[in-house]
Amino acid sequence: MAKSAPAQPAYDVMKVRRDFPILVREVRGKPLVYLDSAASAQKPRQVIDAVAGVYGHEYANVHRGTYYLSEIATAAYEAARGRVAAFLNAPSVKEIVFTKGATEAINLVAATWGRRFVQAGDEIVLTELEHHSNIVPWQLLREATGCVLRIVPVAPDGSVDIGAFAKVIGPKTKLVAVAHVSNVLGTILPVRQIAELAHAAGAKVLLDGCQGIVHEHVDVQALGCDFYVFSGHKLYGPTGIGVLWARAELLEAMPPYQGGGDMIDTVTFAKTTWAPPPAKFEAGTPPIAEAIGLGAAVDYLNSLDRTLVAAHEDALLRYAMTALAQVPGVRLIGTARAKTAVQSFVMAGAHPHDLATVLDRSGVCVRAGHHCAQPLMDALGVAATTRASFALYNTMAEVDALVTALRRAQEILL
Repeated sequence: MAKSAPAQPAYDVMKVRRDFPILVREVRGKPLVYLDSAASAQKPRQVIDAVAGVYGHEYANVHRGTYYLSEIATAAYEAARGRVAAFLNAPSVKEIVFTKGATEAINLVAATWGRRFVQAGDEIVLTELEHHSNIVPWQLLREATGCVLRIVPVAPDGSVDIGAFAKVIGPKTKLVAVAHVSNVLGTILPVRQIAELAHAAGAKVLLDGCQGIVHEHVDVQALGCDFYVFSGHKLYGPTGIGVLWARAELLEAMPPYQGGGDMIDTVTFAKTTWAPPPAKFEAGTPPIAEAIGLGAAVDYLNSLDRTLVAAHEDALLRYAMTALAQVPGVRLIGTARAKTAVQSFVMAGAHPHDLATVLDRSGVCVRAGHHCAQPLMDALGVAATTRASFALYNTMAEVDALVTALRRAQEILL
């Protein structure tokens, strides 16, 4: 008789929650229900301890000191780079550039690769659902070079059809810069197919991975992109740290973004030569403790079964979509088939800001506004939305708390 396969362990969300000290506190006399992780995730004790440990026991500037503390700090800082490289399956640790966030990473690409390789008449392809951080840098590049921005439309359900990309990408396309996952809708874009179309046209691909890195398994080699950016604070790490991954040959060809210490090889008043990547793009004292904290966040995620995490987040999303749709007057914004743990909605007769304020009285933290995506709001015909975003520490009971708070808000606002 064949042996049955061992049962897959269940995801223990309550055990995970114990790693996040803030989740036990109350807000306005009510248990905290934190549903704004798409804006910034809470931090596990392992990350908090790592950052405190740097400042309390092992802090010194990196790369420049020959004394013990500096050597320890340098080793920890570079070890964090190695952890990030492995997390992304980057071919080389030298392809990982630390920045202060995804916004700076996109601006870095626009200001260096863009100004060197993009010319008047070249086209940069975006979508209607992009975060402002993946719109404004390209507008600045357009002003500097005379390039053209081409925009791929979003369907009413929040999806982006690959056929729409095929209509826009062409021989003039120089770069396709799109979100891996929408921060407003949770839509997962068909990024592998997008990369194939772009490369067939001779274009490069930049993926804004701020939401993708949190909810999706990211393998930059399998994705086929040329640039991938994300922020540490959405990945359960500290603020003030972000990552640019770029192919080694692109980093070699790109000029420096900023000038200063640590990004140079030699300096004279006549001429300066640059250090090789990634140092070429990390001028000045870097975010040392923040990078080490990001490394701790990666370690923490690697300690979990991310398949179980993804299943838990998807179950939360589906449960929330069903529950929210049953609240009278609530309309879901973003119902694409391929989506992850972000759900926007509007309530008839209630402004999203007022709704979020009333929800806060019940201890429920949600986001309200245009979510740094005004063009998307215009495309969908709404001024703003309320957004609930779910993380590996959220529970079904917290979804129930959101729905209960919404019904109370109706009594107050309507």
